[in-house]
Amino acid sequence: MNSQAPLTRMLVVLGIVSLAFFAGCGGDTSQSFNNQPPTITTTSPNSALAGGAAFTLTINGTNFVAASIVNFAGTARTTTFVSSTQLTAAIPAAAIASAGNASVTVTNPAPDGGASNAANFSIASGTNPVATITSLITSCAPLGTQSFALGVIGSNFVGSSVVRWNGSDRPTTVLDATNLTAQIAANDVAATGTASVTVFNPAPGGGNSNSVAFIVAAGGVGPASIAVDPTGKFAYVANGGCPDTFAGNVSMFGINGTTGALTSIGSPVAADFGSHSVTVDTSGKFVYVANDGAFEVTGGSVSMYTINAATGALTSIGTIAAPCAPPPSPGSCASFSVTVDPSGKFAYVANEGGFAPTSVSMYTINATTGTLTSIGTIAAGGRAIYVTVDPSDKFAYVATQSDPPGSAGDVSVYTINATTGVLTSIGTIAAGVSPSSIAIGPSGKFAYVANSGSNDVSMYTINATTGVLTSIGTIVAGLSPTSIAIDPSGKFTYATNSGSNDVSMYTINATTGVLTFIGTMAAGLSPTSIAIEKSGKFAYVTNSGSNSVSMYSIDTATGALTLIGTIGA
Repeated sequence: MNSQAPLTRMLVVLGIVSLAFFAGCGGDTSQSFNNQPPTITTTSPNSALAGGAAFTLTINGTNFVAASIVNFAGTARTTTFVSSTQLTAAIPAAAIASAGNASVTVTNPAPDGGASNAANFSIASGTNPVATITSLITSCAPLGTQSFALGVIGSNFVGSSVVRWNGSDRPTTVLDATNLTAQIAANDVAATGTASVTVFNPAPGGGNSNSVAFIVAAGGVGPASIAVDPTGKFAYVANGGCPDTFAGNVSMFGINGTTGALTSIGSPVAADFGSHSVTVDTSGKFVYVANDGAFEVTGGSVSMYTINAATGALTSIGTIAAPCAPPPSPGSCASFSVTVDPSGKFAYVANEGGFAPTSVSMYTINATTGTLTSIGTIAAGGRAIYVTVDPSDKFAYVATQSDPPGSAGDVSVYTINATTGVLTSIGTIAAGVSPSSIAIGPSGKFAYVANSGSNDVSMYTINATTGVLTSIGTIVAGLSPTSIAIDPSGKFTYATNSGSNDVSMYTINATTGVLTFIGTMAAGLSPTSIAIEKSGKFAYVTNSGSNSVSMYSIDTATGALTLIGTIGA
């Protein structure tokens, strides 16, 4: 006889009792991961015509899982899990062959799970209508832009409507009866001209809609900034892109050293969204473009290029993203302005961000490849709009705007570590309302800030030892001055006025730095930026409203500008 059997039975009984006790007292530490019942809030589309073509049904709701199944008219359909709040299902033509109502539900598998509420899908008798396009969400793109989603607004769109580009179908998403989006490939906008955009509704009935023109611009659209290379042979323009697509690019020009006339160098090269500022490094080997992300299309970035020394043509070497923290953090997005220090070792980017205060990104430059490497950010005194470095390479200055709009801004001042490139803040000084640009004279003794909100220019002296600015007053400019530049001799200053479509001209007192107004010169529509080539004989102004560049000769004795022509951006 086994003497241990009673003891064993006793231990088993005690174990069962103990487990029951702990379970009853909340001692069960196991977790349940049962599926929740799904819920449907909306479907898109929510109707179709009997006899129509197969289509994709989008279901929005809650508690969807990877194994969720969409049931349409009582039959499980091929389902794609998009997220916990969205599914899509392939609905065959046979499912809508007859008029009536179809029930749409979602089923989650066990454990738990179950069926959702039912959404009604109407299958109407009759024929598909002919669609009508009323407008496109952007009707243009610069040559060589990236692929993008084209928005189409109109009426009578059905679940199987397809956008056609010059008669060829493009991948289309039906949002509702009045809104579609279509994916337009880069090769669709690889040649200049006008494309025909239509919407096709299939049989029964249906057919092609009216045609709406989409323009592929020969040059840049929305030129925002211009820079001239140190040799004076080439100029580069950052183009912000068409409204609502904001796919930026860079136009390239050769400069006639005798006449100052610009000649286009091939097609613009692609940049990122919302190209806003362009600069050339001091060696003349690299170009950098700050892309502001175009109202949160992206967080912003800097595009990098090498320059062909013989032709001036650019070759992309990639982009570096703005240092946005997820979710986008104040001060780290919307790269608004870029500059390279005189040594060519460091680059600095003002991040406008849309908040106050924002930041300045700091980068080292690979002298061989031109690639940027981040070395961190530093806070600015407000929304960082424009950054520049003084000729001694000891100080950096950032024009910052304040919130709310219409209030006075500042200039943030920094020292530069000559070895590492890291900036150290040494304070701020008041500027006018909405400062938009800052220029340092070649002597390093004077600084000038264009204030777009107060229609004036702030003037400062620079302490050569500390970099600190001291105000020496303001002088009136035109309406909404956006950019300011100083000629290489340090005798003249020019400010572009986007509100009055002209350029204000000033002489500089070599002793005091005070400006004297000498008149204005007409520009194109909404001038945004001005650059002066190295000889000081020619100036160039980008006009965002007329998609052009104005070219001027400079009277080296008086500083007066004379228009010598315009060229498309």
